[in-house]
Amino acid sequence: MLSKIGTYLFIGGYALALTFVTVYCLMQFHLLIKYWNSRRKKSIIPDFSDELINLPLVTIQLPLYNEQYVVSRLIDNIMLLRYPKDKIEFQILDDSTDETTEICRIKVEEWRAKGYDIHHIRRTEREGYKAGALRDGLLLAKGEFIAIFDADFLPTPDFLFRTLPEFRDTAVGVVQTRWGHINNGYSLITRMQAFQLNVHFTIEQTGRQWGNYLLQFNGTAGIWRRKTIEDAGGWKADTLTEDLDLSYRAQLNGWRIKYIQNMVSPAELPAEMNGLKSQQYRWMKGGAENARMLIPFILRSEMPVIKKIHAAGHLLSSSVFLFIFIMAVLSVPALFLLNTISMSSPVYWVFMIGIISAGCVYFVGNRDTAWLNMPIHRIAINFAVMFPVFLSMSMGLSLHNSLAVVQGLRGRKSPFIRTPKFNILQIQDSFKKGLYKTSRISAVTVIEGLLALYFLVAIIVGVETGKTSMLLYHMMLMLGFGSIFIYSIKHISFR
Repeated sequence: MLSKIGTYLFIGGYALALTFVTVYCLMQFHLLIKYWNSRRKKSIIPDFSDELINLPLVTIQLPLYNEQYVVSRLIDNIMLLRYPKDKIEFQILDDSTDETTEICRIKVEEWRAKGYDIHHIRRTEREGYKAGALRDGLLLAKGEFIAIFDADFLPTPDFLFRTLPEFRDTAVGVVQTRWGHINNGYSLITRMQAFQLNVHFTIEQTGRQWGNYLLQFNGTAGIWRRKTIEDAGGWKADTLTEDLDLSYRAQLNGWRIKYIQNMVSPAELPAEMNGLKSQQYRWMKGGAENARMLIPFILRSEMPVIKKIHAAGHLLSSSVFLFIFIMAVLSVPALFLLNTISMSSPVYWVFMIGIISAGCVYFVGNRDTAWLNMPIHRIAINFAVMFPVFLSMSMGLSLHNSLAVVQGLRGRKSPFIRTPKFNILQIQDSFKKGLYKTSRISAVTVIEGLLALYFLVAIIVGVETGKTSMLLYHMMLMLGFGSIFIYSIKHISFR
């Protein structure tokens, strides 16, 4: 039996985790308020498509690594951008080690024969990964502005004419557009990703912009003023999220990021669990690495306190998974320890304010994107189904993401692991194509399965002993870890 002091310390740790998660949710709600204020003002996207004189020279950079399933689609789509041929150049930054390189070579020859200024740039070593490719490509680029698209993006032909006018404000160094989803209805995995990303690209980005807080360039579907990149110190491979790093360095140097919510750049979401995990690992660890590097500079800066708080919260946002995981694991013994110190678990229902705040954020974020123009009763039904499932699967990813966060905070280096894309557009399309898939069961996946059993036992014991105050919570944890485990096993390719 734990001593009374030990019990209080244990419960204190549980309460600390709950507090962190709640504070994070309340900060999101604060961004929601800023977002609501922004919606009162109509947004008009400028367009200078008729001003065909004195247009700036633009370089389009397409960083690639082993994307044979989507590279043809990417290049053909990018070449549809409306802009004078003599004012635009295309860089295929190809670090591939598979058939992608030959596909690129053929496509570049095809479009060059049509009079386009397109270059297939190969590196002998993949030094610096994506950041290194962008850095090395910039040395050869001619453009005053640099637009960047990942392999799975399909920007609309008017992309340049609807983003470049924002640079008339000389303080703007970056213009970021909203990500769309060409395969959000493919599976539960893609629906959950779209559900979360819709919030980031509405409440978070617009709320930060309206509150005059620090934003981020999302790595793709945006355009940089070349001078901004150079002034901020250029692309660096110090973290796995080079885009977040350069975004903050540029803003700390006085540049602004302009976010255009009404300008959508469609993209393909990861359709299988292990690809999603690799993307989550990169984002979570990269966020923690940037927090470790940048928060000291932010705290020493002269920006307003509220701006510092939101910047630190943004950089530490991946850490919420660490506290979600701690809270989940400790919830089982906490359920039984609460009674030993004359407390009851309903005391912690005060933290439901965090869940309610998060619910408001996700409701509005998806209402204004995926559910736009949908009848209110349909929106309510969709939300009632999606939000609990999303929470459950997010909890299920908490172990995987927590490990990434811990590694990032410790400064442990690891390679940039790409997220494979399979040209998944419709229900009948399949990602089971042999290549770009994991062929082993990781230790993390095994532990996720054991955690599902852990919470199943908690449910059974809780029911038998009458301690059911956390029954719903433990059911969500069981389903979350269980679904992540099952998908991870199901999406492994044994060859």
